Amino acid sequence: MNSVLIDTHVFIWLAEDDSNLPVTTKDALENMDNVFVSIASFWEISIKPKIGKLSLCGDFNSIEASFQRTRFKLLPITLKDTIKLYNLPLHHKDPFDRILVSQSINHSLILVSRDQALDDYPIQRLWL
Repeated sequence: MNSVLIDTHVFIWLAEDDSNLPVTTKDALENMDNVFVSIASFWEISIKPKIGKLSLCGDFNSIEASFQRTRFKLLPITLKDTIKLYNLPLHHKDPFDRILVSQSINHSLILVSRDQALDDYPIQRLWL
């Protein structure tokens, strides 16, 4: 399989062993070599709980510790990613999802996400 970028909710569900994440998806991700988590996901996780838009079982430190225990790679946001973001149509209003779309396009990554609204963009979305 190609390299993948996981959406923030997928990463949280993995980190918290949440039953919302299908076992097939969890098993597939744990056996892949090129799984990326965007720095945008960590940014989102640091902001949304404080404004009541996301609840975590643990805290930010436990999420970061979970990342450290994986073989996943951190994907930075580049200037090229922000240019792509600027030029994306507004099919999706969440800026964090939109930067993940930009990164998926620019880095030729399959986006692992449950969010079907992302299908309006020229990306390959995977949900097992």
